[in-house]
Amino acid sequence: MAGGKEIRNKIKSVQNTQKITRAMEMVAASKMRRAQDRMRAARPYGEKIRVVAGNLSQATKDWTHPFLIARAAVKRVGVIVVTSDKGLCGGLNTNVLRQLLQRMKGWQAAGVEVDVCAIGGKGFGFMQRMGASVVSHVTHLGDTPHLDQMIGPVKVMLDAFTDGKIDELHIVYTRFINTMRQEPVVEQLLPVKAEQLQEGSSHAWEYLYEPDAQTVISELLTRYIEALVYQAVAENMASEQSARMVAMKAASDNAGNVIDELKLVYNKTRQAAITKELSEIVAGAAAV
Repeated sequence: MAGGKEIRNKIKSVQNTQKITRAMEMVAASKMRRAQDRMRAARPYGEKIRVVAGNLSQATKDWTHPFLIARAAVKRVGVIVVTSDKGLCGGLNTNVLRQLLQRMKGWQAAGVEVDVCAIGGKGFGFMQRMGASVVSHVTHLGDTPHLDQMIGPVKVMLDAFTDGKIDELHIVYTRFINTMRQEPVVEQLLPVKAEQLQEGSSHAWEYLYEPDAQTVISELLTRYIEALVYQAVAENMASEQSARMVAMKAASDNAGNVIDELKLVYNKTRQAAITKELSEIVAGAAAV
């Protein structure tokens, strides 16, 4: 059994760890509220641009944008994987990467090759270790994501779809449900499904285009995809802070339980030492 000094050192070490986890819990709670506000503020823009894109996609019958055309055969797909830059957030990144691996195994079994765009340091590092084809990446987005940081890597995938290098584009991220629940999802970005654009569009509008319909629709559909990616990143960041707050709270509670157990062991050890000393004194007095 460890001595009293060793146990006291362990108790002090766990108490120091508990202070750190409590501080991280409070920081994550503060960041979580801001991340949730940012996520909810981005949703109306995404809904509105989807309605406008749906109206415009139906307005020109003589021309269809490449983003709306499904390929006859899918030989190569692109995946945008959204993860966090930092750890200590429970199973958040593990769950989304496991979901991605399952989907990649299905594609590879069907003879479909996969290109990856990684947003976030954890996903980028994991894809490199797996030997995946990482064509673009962006890390260190900070607590406040900016669209201009993500445009470059995302444009690589959009250009690859336009040029015919990939036949589908998917995005994998963690959707925020509530503080205690976040779920990994895989969504198809390209080709854009008709029902995605028509949802929320109750009637068609007639438009005048300047300079021309193709230019306007191309820009709008590009902004639509970028808005979806930004919303996914915002959802993932809100999920990250929520998961980190819950994980740090669980760590603080576990540290408290360990401290209680160590104190019990320490008291038992100290009591045993006192009893032993008394026994030795009594035995010595009896011998005299």
